[in-house]
Amino acid sequence: MGLIRKISIGPDYKSAMHYSIGQEVYGGNTIIDIQIIEDGSSVILIEKDNEIKQWKAFNKNVAVSIEYNIDFG
Repeated sequence: MGLIRKISIGPDYKSAMHYSIGQEVYGGNTIIDIQIIEDGSSVILIEKDNEIKQWKAFNKNVAVSIEYNIDFG
């Protein structure tokens, strides 16, 4: 599992678009990974029928809020 659990896109958290690992989106696809790439952009990857595709990308100038996976075990 990746480091990021959830990403919220938008300047106001209450009205932002929220995307979480395991969330079903876009006609039966499932979000499998959320990544922040080297230039600071955010990428959301989805999977359906063992095929992985980049679904959304947001440039570094878009306001984001990130929730990380935390393991206290």
